[in-house]
Amino acid sequence: MVLALLWSVSSAGNSPDVHRILVLGDSLSAAHGIDGDAGWVSLLEARLAERDARWSVRNASVGGETTAGGRSRLPALLEEVRPDLLILELGGNDGLRGLSLRAMRENLETMLDAADAAGAEVLLAGIEIPPNYGPVYTERFRAIFADLAADRELAFVPFLLDGIALEPGMMLDDGIHPGVEAQPRILDNVWTQLEPMLERLEQGTFEPAAH
Repeated sequence: MVLALLWSVSSAGNSPDVHRILVLGDSLSAAHGIDGDAGWVSLLEARLAERDARWSVRNASVGGETTAGGRSRLPALLEEVRPDLLILELGGNDGLRGLSLRAMRENLETMLDAADAAGAEVLLAGIEIPPNYGPVYTERFRAIFADLAADRELAFVPFLLDGIALEPGMMLDDGIHPGVEAQPRILDNVWTQLEPMLERLEQGTFEPAAH
């Protein structure tokens, strides 16, 4: 499953007085199976348009993306977009494919280091995989996100699909991807952690965490 790269850029995105957000994710952030305008990242852009400060959003999410793919793409994106804030939502495909969790963690750490070097604050979005992968693998998978967030003092959404994955009518028929009705709730899950970051960035009071 491969989706085209989705871009969401405001017309003012190149202006120096605009705050920039880069979203690097997989199909959960690439509006898989639904109209792109209905996806949570598009809803985020609409919500940001209501703020006094000016924000632009670049959605670099690709369906089927793994942490290895994100690791290879991120440096060029950071150089091009120069984001103030990175929303990192990757790892689900690593888990669903049973890939090495050690490699997954290393890839995430490398991306976090790159964001730090570029001066971008990070919101880390975690995900969970179905229990049929076994309790040891699923727990180790879940713990990677929590451990990285704690170690690096990151803003953290433990489970992007919290309140969605098991709710009737929220998922597409494949049982993996959220439908249109789920998108506002995904945004709310992200917004809880994102809004305080926006406020601090707008006020120029964001204190970088010591890594």
